[in-house]
Amino acid sequence: MTKILQGKSALITGASQGIGYETALGLARMGAKTIICGRDEERTKKAAINIKEISKNENISYLIADFASFKQIKNLAQQARKQLTSLDILVNNAGGMTKERKVTEDGFEMCWGLNHLSYFLLTDELLPLLRLSKGARIINVASSAHKRGIIDFDDLQSEKKYKMWKAYGQSKLANIMFSYSLARHLSNINISVNCLHPGVVATGFVKNISPFYQRIDSLLRPFFISAKEGAKTPIFLASSSEVENISGKYFYKLKQIKSSPLSYDIEIQQRLWEISKQQTGAEYILM
Repeated sequence: MTKILQGKSALITGASQGIGYETALGLARMGAKTIICGRDEERTKKAAINIKEISKNENISYLIADFASFKQIKNLAQQARKQLTSLDILVNNAGGMTKERKVTEDGFEMCWGLNHLSYFLLTDELLPLLRLSKGARIINVASSAHKRGIIDFDDLQSEKKYKMWKAYGQSKLANIMFSYSLARHLSNINISVNCLHPGVVATGFVKNISPFYQRIDSLLRPFFISAKEGAKTPIFLASSSEVENISGKYFYKLKQIKSSPLSYDIEIQQRLWEISKQQTGAEYILM
């Protein structure tokens, strides 16, 4: 494989398995200095070792953080700033869903905190490094589930009524709206921001939800794509010269497509931006 990312650095969250792992492996094979991030140290360390062996790339390391914790996100970013002089590629991929309503360490509904606020805060914390790159790329892994989502400002935390797919769809819509807003805010800087739907991937995503969804998953699994297939679009967005000057777009199967009509609502995007800044205490996002 051509080492087109030789001399570049990449940080991928949720990279101990699934799409994140395959994305990290793909970028490592292209020569990138790769930092994989995960919650479980043993599993993340093992993933880093495997990526190093398979890619024949010695510049592989790992950082540990639970992305449902602002404190741990900030600590991870601080470690990244010590390790790197600049950051060329950031892939926000960590996420999940829960059958019952749960809250993060900081008191936010889990889908909202883990799937959206973690993207917002980590990106903010790493912006100083991204600004030092010549043409940094931020890639946010979203989902077609955003199409069923709305940003319910009257009940962002699902305190009145919790529905798993509603909370998940809202968080994935927030990923896309954040991508569009951030692309505008960084339009005068050489940093691109894009988001994507990876496809319906056969991963362990539903294993902690319920036996019912596990059975559905096992029945439909033959129709799902592999994590390796799902990683093709984030790898493409992180490395291809075809998207070098493209920002603020939504991709699926390596192609730019339209996200839901609601996702383009500027007023909602701006309101979401301000609330997310307030909730995360973001410091660098507008600097």
